[in-house]
Amino acid sequence: MNSKNGLKLTVIGGGSSYTPEIIEGLIKRYDEFPVKDLYLVDIKQGQWKLEIVGGLAKRIVQEAGVDIRVHLTLNRKEAIKDADFIITQFRVGQLDARIRDEKIPLKYNCLGQETTGAGGMAKALRTIPVILDICKDIEELASNAWLINFTNPSGIITETVKKYTEIKCIGLCNVPVVMHNVSADILGLSRDDIYLDIVGLNHLVWGRDVIYQGESKIDDIIEGLISERKITVKNISDFPWEKDLIQSLKMLPCPYHKYYYNTAKILEAELIASKNEGTRGEVVKELEDFLFELYQNPSLREKPQELNERGGHYYSDAACELMSAIYNDKGDIHYLNVPNQETIASLPNDSVIERTCYVDSKGAHPLDCKELSPKIRGLIQVINDYEILAIEAGVHGDYDAAYQALLLHPLVESSVVKPLLDDIIRENIDYLPQFSLNS
Repeated sequence: MNSKNGLKLTVIGGGSSYTPEIIEGLIKRYDEFPVKDLYLVDIKQGQWKLEIVGGLAKRIVQEAGVDIRVHLTLNRKEAIKDADFIITQFRVGQLDARIRDEKIPLKYNCLGQETTGAGGMAKALRTIPVILDICKDIEELASNAWLINFTNPSGIITETVKKYTEIKCIGLCNVPVVMHNVSADILGLSRDDIYLDIVGLNHLVWGRDVIYQGESKIDDIIEGLISERKITVKNISDFPWEKDLIQSLKMLPCPYHKYYYNTAKILEAELIASKNEGTRGEVVKELEDFLFELYQNPSLREKPQELNERGGHYYSDAACELMSAIYNDKGDIHYLNVPNQETIASLPNDSVIERTCYVDSKGAHPLDCKELSPKIRGLIQVINDYEILAIEAGVHGDYDAAYQALLLHPLVESSVVKPLLDDIIRENIDYLPQFSLNS
């Protein structure tokens, strides 16, 4: 990595509505992370979004007065060639596919969610062939690049890359950042003054402790949560945690635990929403229409506050901070998706976990981890096994692996696995070449 002529950063899925946050993060860190060439790349179907977002990106950069050249392209190989860092933030099938991921499970009285359960597996099956194709280009054209992935389901996609390629890849999610920020707010402290001992899987992670000046503050966090200080994200129903749950857990939950700890309540809310305002995907589609209309305003020269309503707030800023930590050999703390490598004794070494990590120029190093509590160990193991099977299904088009993955998942009713899976494959077949070849 040579900064003499500045860095080359490539964003795959550059037409995403999240991209202005990446621009903001790069500008904020320009003196320490000198990106000279920023390539925003997308596919033909997303060209109109790329042009709109790219125009806004150029105006933001110009307004900030930093020397970043913004390139817009549909040529992925051109964008990847000789890149220092590559960010993946794409959605195969766009929001229409997400809406199907939410609606198909609801037909079978199962939770419809884009990153876990049946909907999450559908998204993984569509995404795995694409990420592996992208990785072929990276291996050929930018073998020394760091791939920062926050394409969902982030844990599954990161594990696929680590298992099936030689690429330097780290997965990222905004959920631990939300947990960190809420903890700081509860304690009335600066966000820079604390760090969390987090452990688990992507969207299934617990904060076992919150550390301030070497002292545990988890009891204060638990008290704050019991006092109805909420910890949630835009795409999950916002209701308080149950007092008994928090008291007995004695850990900081993540918002996605509501799917497991309050399944019936969340399912009821989803069914009602789907008949009224629509699924979360339908709501997001309307929000994105609004955002892209906003982005076209030639006088807009900064990231609009309305982007914070999109649901992935902090993703992009966390990505910029991570890249800077690697580039500058900072040796600081981040919450990341990385291979287990004996960190959690009860999981395979090549499974990707979400863990508090030390980051330097060599990448992310998960901190040592005491044995998991029985309160969380079983659920983590089950979802880890689901993810292993989902990856095998996605890579090889293995119907039996997909079937068994859904059968294992606690958010899928076992009696409907076959018709649910058949629906998923039929409705997504245009994006599932691995199943088309095996049919």
